[in-house]
Amino acid sequence: MGPAEVLKNPAYYALNGPHARLAVSRGRVRRYQPEVAPFLGLPDEPTEQDWADAAELVGVGNTVAFKGPDRPLPDSFKLVQKFGLVQFVAPDSFGVEDPEAVLLGPDDVPEMVALVALTDPGPFRPRTIECGRYLGLRRDGELIAMAGERYHLPGYIEISAVCTHPAYRGQGLGSRLVRAVAAGIEQAGERPFLHTGATNATAIRLYEKLGFSVSNRMSVTIVEPV
Repeated sequence: MGPAEVLKNPAYYALNGPHARLAVSRGRVRRYQPEVAPFLGLPDEPTEQDWADAAELVGVGNTVAFKGPDRPLPDSFKLVQKFGLVQFVAPDSFGVEDPEAVLLGPDDVPEMVALVALTDPGPFRPRTIECGRYLGLRRDGELIAMAGERYHLPGYIEISAVCTHPAYRGQGLGSRLVRAVAAGIEQAGERPFLHTGATNATAIRLYEKLGFSVSNRMSVTIVEPV
């Protein structure tokens, strides 16, 4: 499977590769353990059996999200929400270590969850930190900004949960952490990539200014079995 195809279906190839340890599986379908992330991994061309397995894996009354090109839903699922997403890949030699960035661990999760709730960079659950390495910036002991690694794909690692406390925005803290997380990804021999909402013009301008290039435009589809 080539890099372009892997990036078009990140959850599936993460859960079939480096993140297999975090997967719950049925047939060819994968999903992250619910405490880790709300994402479903479907094969590139899901069959009726794949959709049936997905419905069993998720369970009636539960929601799950998948990323990728638009695809028709079977009668076994109802659409909850859909929105556009832009995927970017970092330029070569992008990462820069940050001497102020601190490694975040399990003891920091309550603060991380609180910062995510305040800033809404996307889903972050109690065990999301198990996906990879997370870095933060603190002021007077308070966690004011963070970013980390989510999807691990063959050849690529996603930068995710980029957020800054509203009182500290406009100081470039998010950009610093994106570069710091990217430095660790590059040291591991992988290439950084990330996602942002298709309507988030501020973030899109920032990543373009930093030299990121668009790799895919896709959708996040949130569904529930019926």
